This record gives sequence, C-alpha cells and structure tokens, in this order.
Amino acid sequence: MNRSRFSLVLLVVFVIGLLSVSALSAQGVQRSYIVLSDGDGSNLASAISAAGGTMVNYLPQIRAAVAVSSNPNFKTQVRGVRSVIPDLVYQFEVPTLVADGETVSAAVGNPPNSGSPDTRFNLQWGHDAVNAPEAWNAGVRGQGVVVAVLDGGFDLDHPDLAANIIGSQSFVPGESAAYALPDAFSHGTHVAGTIGAVQNGFGTIGVAPDVDLLLVKVLADSGSGAFSWVASGILYAADQGVDVINMSLGADIPQSGVCDDEGCITAREVAELRVMMNRVANYAAQRGVTVVVAAGNDGRDRDHDANILTLPADMPNVIAISAYAPVGWLANGWDGFFYYPTSYTNYGRSAIDFAGPGGDTLYPGNEACTVAGITRPCWVFDLVFSTGSNLTPGAATYYWSGGTSMATPHAAGIAALIISE
Repeated sequence: MNRSRFSLVLLVVFVIGLLSVSALSAQGVQRSYIVLSDGDGSNLASAISAAGGTMVNYLPQIRAAVAVSSNPNFKTQVRGVRSVIPDLVYQFEVPTLVADGETVSAAVGNPPNSGSPDTRFNLQWGHDAVNAPEAWNAGVRGQGVVVAVLDGGFDLDHPDLAANIIGSQSFVPGESAAYALPDAFSHGTHVAGTIGAVQNGFGTIGVAPDVDLLLVKVLADSGSGAFSWVASGILYAADQGVDVINMSLGADIPQSGVCDDEGCITAREVAELRVMMNRVANYAAQRGVTVVVAAGNDGRDRDHDANILTLPADMPNVIAISAYAPVGWLANGWDGFFYYPTSYTNYGRSAIDFAGPGGDTLYPGNEACTVAGITRPCWVFDLVFSTGSNLTPGAATYYWSGGTSMATPHAAGIAALIISE
C-alpha cells in the first residue's frame, strides 16, 4: 500500500475518540464532575451544594448527577456519595474527505445494473456484503423499528433522511442537533444515512430504509464530547422507547489513570467512570434496547491490552463492531471477497462481537474505475459511501469515508431488520 496515502487518509479518517483530560479544578476555574450515589440519589443535590458545587443535571435512572464547581477541593469535600468523577472530555476526530463529495438530484439517471431507482445505490458495496437487498426482497425493510443515532450534529433536512427522522435532541450545551459547521462532511449524517436513508428515487439507500430515526447529538460540531453528554443521550433514547442505539464513537482511557496539562485522573476514578457507564448500559438493556458501538480504529489487539478501557465498547450489554472491506472492489480481477479485516480495526475475541463494512484503502493501484457515472481512483470505491451535510439548497451531498464508525451503522441497520422481522 502507498504509505503517504495511509498517512493522509487512514490516520485522519478512521476515528474513535482521542481522550483529552479536562477535569481537575484550579482555584477560580469551574470544572464539571459526575457524582455517583450508592443510595437512591435523593441526597445528591444537597451534598453537591454543601461542597461548593451546583447540580446542573440529575440522572435518576443511574442515581447520578452532573455538577460544576470552582472549588479546587470539591472532589474530596462531597460527603455521603459513592464517588466524584471528573467529567472527561474527549476529542472525536472528524474524518476528512478521501475524495470529492457527490451532489446528486432526481435528474441523475439510474446507475447501471441497479435494481433500485436510487441513483447512487450501486456505490454501496456494504449492502451486498450484509445481504440487505435479500431482506428487502423478502419484505423486511426495518418498518416499525426506531433507531437512535448518537453522534455529532446532523443534516436534519437532507432529502435522503428527512422522511425517516421522527425527532432530534441535543445534549451539547449551546448547540442544537443540527450540524452547523461550514465543512460539508457531517459524521453523524453519514452514519444516519447508512442506517436509514430513504428509498426515494435518488441518492443512497439505508440498510433498513423504512426505519424511524431519532437523531441525538452527544458530540459538539467541533468533535469534542463529555461522558455526561453521552450518558445522557443513551438514557434519553432508552426512555423514548427506541429499539436500537448506534454509537460510532468512543474513547481509550488507561485504567491505571492518565494525566495532561490540567492534572490527572486516578485509577480509581477511571474505575468509577466505568461503573457509571455500566449503569447506563444496563439501564438501556433492561428496556430492551440493542446498543451497537464502534470497536475502535487503533489496530489494537484487545485480547492483550488489558490496561486500556475503551468506552462505550467495553460497556456490558453492547455489541462491539470491528471493520472489514474488499480490496479493489471495482478493479479488474477483484476476487469477490468483501471480508478482509481492515488495516486499522481493533480486534480480539474478548472485545469484538461482529464485524461490518467499514471500508479501507488497501488496494495498491491508482488506476481509475467508473460506476454509476462516477470516475475515481479504484481504491476510493472500497470506502463507504453515504449521506453528508447538505450545504447547497435543493441538492443532496454524499461522501466516502471509512472506519469502525462506518461499520457500526451497517450492523445497527441489520439489527433493525432482524427486529422488524
């Protein structure tokens, strides 16, 4: 493989969160904390106030609260609770585009050899890999199923998504659920389209094109996100009665603790963070929600890296998804095999449940391939094609990207088909 291509594409595109500890208080600087109770949680507000903090969010489902305080000793002065955890913020690296996006409209002719009227369906090799069209032909299209997508912002009026969106919610302070950056690529929109793009005569099709989509913003448009935002999003979706939650996001945390310029989070605090997230996952499971999460893109052997905690992939009652891809799908002499583990995917039987179509750029050639009237280097077509942010009124945009972020919504779509059936 061309190593410069790897540097420009894979190391930027294939993403799961990079942790930035931004948690400990200095005098006069307000920090955010998660406070866990071993009781019913009724004492949290008073305990937080007595230590010089303010409760800004109460999560009764998991007997926890989110608090802010400028007291540098806040963690040690909260009494009568199980633990006080810095509310970690991590950076979710937004993929760059590996090729120019495509703007399509209903005027574009149908792609060749397609049994669908949607003009870019023939770019979606992942649907063939998971046998989604066979389910559609049997009348199973995700009807009656609600999938919550927890991600960054979304293009709420994208013409390939709007008809299936039943609601949206943001847990990012100061930001609505709508994607607002001038960058035309929207990670959340890409993920949502893979799950539930409408079959409507143009563009792409979701794995489960008849699902209802609940779009929940838990990451800022800049890519950063706090664990309290993610936890709140999961609890909200579970309380809305969704059937499936998709989380193409995550963070790697050393279980022995980690430091940055602002201070350290201890091994005990990491363990308590895991307790909090486990409570969240168990709450969703108790309500019958299937939670599908990205396994990560570090190329790590999860059977032999016991010091690293990956959240949400290491939560109980979730399905962790690694990634596979073809090599030269449209190139002459393609071997017909979709299921090569990607160069970046995390792996290991102790941590991975299933794999899905994530895309890769392993094909070594740079010759051009053409499908559906689109010509690009052949390796581009081995990535995942889906919806992007719609910056042009009256048009719809689509992009290639790759990662376990892209494999996970394929799996969530399959879960929706199974539940529908």
